[in-house]
Amino acid sequence: MALRYIGTDTTCPNTSCPTVWVDEADGSLVIQGYKLDAETMGEVNATAPVQENETVVRIPARMASVLRGAMREG
Repeated sequence: MALRYIGTDTTCPNTSCPTVWVDEADGSLVIQGYKLDAETMGEVNATAPVQENETVVRIPARMASVLRGAMREG
């Protein structure tokens, strides 16, 4: 799998920040984000249960343009 880096949350104060890549093979997005708190995870599971092979992350709204760019490039 070859990933193409798209962008990182530029306001993040450390080196482990929300980041977006595009998989060169199939155009899918690979996203690093913040883990959800238990309450938010409960809300997610109430509408769309998360399977064992899945995870849900939070991406800051300020990264919307990065995600749109990744979707255009993917």
